[in-house]
Amino acid sequence: MENKRIGLLYILPWLIGLLIFTIYPFVTSLILSFTNYNIINAPKFIGIQNYVNMFRDSTFWTSFTATLEYVVITVPLKLTFSLFIAFILNYKLKGINFYRTAYYVPSILGGNIAIAVLWKFVFANTGLVNQFLGILGVKPVGWFSTGLGAIFTISALRVWEFGSTMVIFLAGLKDIPQELYEAAAVDGAGKIKTFFKVTIPLLTPIIFFNLVMQLIQAFQEFNGPYMITQGGPLYKTYLLPMMIYDNSFKFFNMGYGSAISWFLFIIIMIFTMFVFSSSKYWVFYSDEGGGES
Repeated sequence: MENKRIGLLYILPWLIGLLIFTIYPFVTSLILSFTNYNIINAPKFIGIQNYVNMFRDSTFWTSFTATLEYVVITVPLKLTFSLFIAFILNYKLKGINFYRTAYYVPSILGGNIAIAVLWKFVFANTGLVNQFLGILGVKPVGWFSTGLGAIFTISALRVWEFGSTMVIFLAGLKDIPQELYEAAAVDGAGKIKTFFKVTIPLLTPIIFFNLVMQLIQAFQEFNGPYMITQGGPLYKTYLLPMMIYDNSFKFFNMGYGSAISWFLFIIIMIFTMFVFSSSKYWVFYSDEGGGES
């Protein structure tokens, strides 16, 4: 009994933090989504009117479409690039530990507001990217003047922050028994065939984990588009987290912002549940002898 009390005492700070900073805001936002609340006056219950207004709001649908485009572009690119770099860094090369550290640094800096501002200048009309294109004889590209170009710039920032995903892939690659590669070589399999027949199947649990984590992160992206494009042009990069922030803290419509946040929560849940339900068809666990998750 004494040990249980000591254990509870140790986790008490975490429990208090969970109640105050997670559960309380979570429940409160659900309640506020059914109210008209401008932060100053007391909340007024209006039923599902916020949700009705949300589905009638053309800006909401534009924002929702932009969010889906961002997720569809960013997540596959980041996973592919992370796996590619991890595969290279898995080789025993001179100074490999330095390169592994160097490639991880963007993940530490990427969420910084200063990096987002710097990224904006890199893709500006006279930025480094267009200067490099000019050397190659290519005319400057207006990265922020079109929806596709603007989406690409904020997606590129997220892809550049591939370090944490890469480290997880690298750990998975190191766990693959070398004997399997030797057996594949004896059977006459080339490097490409070995990669797709040995490496990828044994990495599917890692791919599954990274996919879920990156989906959740991408749907909640805020810093990049807010600092780089401000949602432009014509709301093409106006992601749902930005719309939640604007309605809640700029327009003081906390009830409507809470309704949008709960819609976003449901969308994330749907995508996550889809990935989990589909995992039994493509995730391979070696200790189960098949593709069952």
